[in-house]
Amino acid sequence: MFRGSYVALITPMTETGQVDYASLRQLVDYQLQNGTDGLVIMGTTGEAATIPFAEQLEVLQAVIEQVAGRCQILAGNGSNSTAEAVAKTEALNAFAIDGFLTVTPYYNKPTQQGMVAHFKAVAAAANKPVLLYNVPGRTGVDLQAATVAELSRVNNIVGIKEATGSMERLAQLKASCSADFDLLSGDDASAKDFILQGGHGVISVTTNVAPAGMTAMIAAARKGDAEKAEAVDASLQALHRDLFIESNPIPTKWALKRMGLILSDFARLPLTRLEPIHHVVIEQALQQAKINL
Repeated sequence: MFRGSYVALITPMTETGQVDYASLRQLVDYQLQNGTDGLVIMGTTGEAATIPFAEQLEVLQAVIEQVAGRCQILAGNGSNSTAEAVAKTEALNAFAIDGFLTVTPYYNKPTQQGMVAHFKAVAAAANKPVLLYNVPGRTGVDLQAATVAELSRVNNIVGIKEATGSMERLAQLKASCSADFDLLSGDDASAKDFILQGGHGVISVTTNVAPAGMTAMIAAARKGDAEKAEAVDASLQALHRDLFIESNPIPTKWALKRMGLILSDFARLPLTRLEPIHHVVIEQALQQAKINL
């Protein structure tokens, strides 16, 4: 259902902090022209944490109109409040999207059973498939493999974005979930190995700036062509690393501006612009990936 190369799309903004819809449309087209299978809108990389929900809906609708059915669209619907996540899901049900990406409840550190109850409530409110999203480095809580296995039996929970980067965790998920449960990497640096070892795709930050490379790498890995996947991924490793040299999406926004795809690298506070000392690092990573500047 959700397999291949997906991008966790940034939200471009003007120098005064408003959403730059012209650049947003350009980014969507850039992804589609380079083979990206799907867009994730209003996730962490899209700065959902600092964009009011009403404005998130406006961004989502603009993307839907630009995509015009050409690829899949997943919408972020997460919250650390179950009631809020349910309310967001109910509002998003009306939009022409393909599914939801639901992050684990952050900050308040629920138990595993608390997360089971949370995700079951969101799934019950959703009229489209739900992907779980486990990113302990951001949320402070880890959705364990046994918990994922329990949730995988819920009717419209169809997969997980697993961002621990652990191949042991992947093995546990493969052993405990059915073959049709989608396993997507949320860690660019290990995505190649994740797929070669049985994963189904990636939801990627790197894809924002290198969609063609990520599409080629993921396709090769899914076919089991380790040699080709490794060759392509070698050129992307610096991006996988350096796009996190500061908090995501700060470096990615700077890179996209340097590439001429967006007009401003503005991010809403408390995020700031990339420190000048890191500019050359990102430039070198782009050059290693053979991206024209």
